[in-house]
Amino acid sequence: MRLTDYKWFQAQPAQSASAVSSATPDTDTPPESPPALIVRRLGLQAYEPIWQCMRYIANNRAADREDEIWLLSHKPVYTQGQAGKPEHILKPGKIPVVQVDRGGQVTYHGPGQLVAYLLINVRRRQLGVRALVDLIEQSVLATLSEYGISAQTRPKAPGVYVKDAKIAALGLRIRNGWSYHGLSLNVNMDLTPFRHINPCGYEQQAVTQIADFIPPQENMLQGVSKVLGDELLTRLGYAPHFITTPADAK
Repeated sequence: MRLTDYKWFQAQPAQSASAVSSATPDTDTPPESPPALIVRRLGLQAYEPIWQCMRYIANNRAADREDEIWLLSHKPVYTQGQAGKPEHILKPGKIPVVQVDRGGQVTYHGPGQLVAYLLINVRRRQLGVRALVDLIEQSVLATLSEYGISAQTRPKAPGVYVKDAKIAALGLRIRNGWSYHGLSLNVNMDLTPFRHINPCGYEQQAVTQIADFIPPQENMLQGVSKVLGDELLTRLGYAPHFITTPADAK
């Protein structure tokens, strides 16, 4: 696949009041802008070509390469993390199972689920893994809050939960100072395939989605993608690009 065949834009550094006020009185020099970042909207994609693209970028790093965020959804697939145990894959049926190089156990990706991959030079940003995980989780929490959904994180179980049900999964890999993989957020999808695995390695883990809490909307996935995209951008030091409220995302 050619990434340049899909919609993309260059993120713009935030011009916040706090950034202006942090300039030194003697020099009036504003703080250094964040590294260049590209956001790509890739639509519905098979899993393995996307995974191979991410691995290529991490394995063929360049000091001046832009960071990237990819927003997309996948055709049906189970992905098994590096530490994944086969017994957590119960009845995959005709859905393919792909052994991948992220952290975590097995999860499911399919149409109607929003996936965000963060290809970030964490070494350049001096961004630790825990800080990146927190940034991703807080972005999801803020996105759900925009839709009136109260959610939580768990200290020893990465991801986001609404009461006892998981609504977003998270798995990362750091290689050569670059992060790849990212998060999946259930928006408006068929949740049945989750019944045939122990999601993220937890038996009888309930799974939910945004459409369980608000009426399904036209272009709902695209709307949530815009809200989450802006939440990630602002936490990485960039100006929002898409919208300010879910109503604007329609």
